[in-house]
Amino acid sequence: MARLAQLRLSMTTSILLTSIIFTVFLAVIMYLLQLPIIFAVIGAIIFILLQYLIGPAIVRSSTRLRYIRPGEHPWLESTVQELATKGGMSTPKLAIVPDPTPNAFVFGRTTGDATLAVHEGLLAQLNKEEVRGVIGHELGHIRHRDFMVMTALSSLPLIAYMIWLVTYSAARTMTDGGGRKREGLDIRVVVWLVAIISYVVYIVSLLCVMRLSRLREHYADAYSAYVTASPRDLESALTKITYGLSLTPKPPHGARTLYIGDPALAKQEFEGILERKHEYDLDKDGVLDEKELELAMEKEAKSTWTTINTWFATHPATYQRILLLREIGKEMETGRYTSERIYTKI
Repeated sequence: MARLAQLRLSMTTSILLTSIIFTVFLAVIMYLLQLPIIFAVIGAIIFILLQYLIGPAIVRSSTRLRYIRPGEHPWLESTVQELATKGGMSTPKLAIVPDPTPNAFVFGRTTGDATLAVHEGLLAQLNKEEVRGVIGHELGHIRHRDFMVMTALSSLPLIAYMIWLVTYSAARTMTDGGGRKREGLDIRVVVWLVAIISYVVYIVSLLCVMRLSRLREHYADAYSAYVTASPRDLESALTKITYGLSLTPKPPHGARTLYIGDPALAKQEFEGILERKHEYDLDKDGVLDEKELELAMEKEAKSTWTTINTWFATHPATYQRILLLREIGKEMETGRYTSERIYTKI
């Protein structure tokens, strides 16, 4: 498929770049601590493998999801099966999350054992066509295998952050009376250097991971447009999801890169909208309808501050995703949109 190779190239580049940065980081840390680098490499590999192996169990436990029984949700089951078959993939396991917020995600170790989980809030707040668009998006993640890449790749910034947390705390608690010398260096200086380097690597590697995370959302959106043949349904779904997530008082889930919508980004997007609600409420009825919300998000997305903030976001701004879907919709209307052109608008 056209340009799908670019997603794979971006994944490979992100993995290589982050791995190189992390390898150099470990080498410097081990040099400063005068320890063999092999210990750090083995430790990092074990950590990544553990996250890969136990990650699905952690997601299941933390979200309190429940796998549905055959025949429990006939429409949902048949829709997932239909779209999976159209995409030439096996039907994932289905689960319901007892959460009133509108969201959905996929996770697993391989595409063969992937789970597609939907929140109760998604089924309650979206209509069937919109839910169908969301399902297409999540199947796109399975099709692209990006949820597996993100699980492993996100381990690296986490390790750097943990090292920073430990060394920063240690450096602050050291007394002012001076520390032991290690080849002429005060041990406190070494610990501070490790802490500073760790934090810099954490930020740089996080930026690499977040960039890839945002890119894969665009590819999943484009896949949904293709497999459902209705990009407008996902447009509407994204508007409702972002608005619904912006209202939740719950803190963002630790695995929010897996979700179709990020509550942290949703709150950020709607903060400015709610402050200028009177400006965006065109019919002055006190309520922002779907059209007014889309226009408001379009204006907010053009803000320089919003652009900078999205560098650290797991998802693109909602309106950027809507614009992509609209471009795909226009091409569909011309009759030139085929399976070879799924990703050409990204």
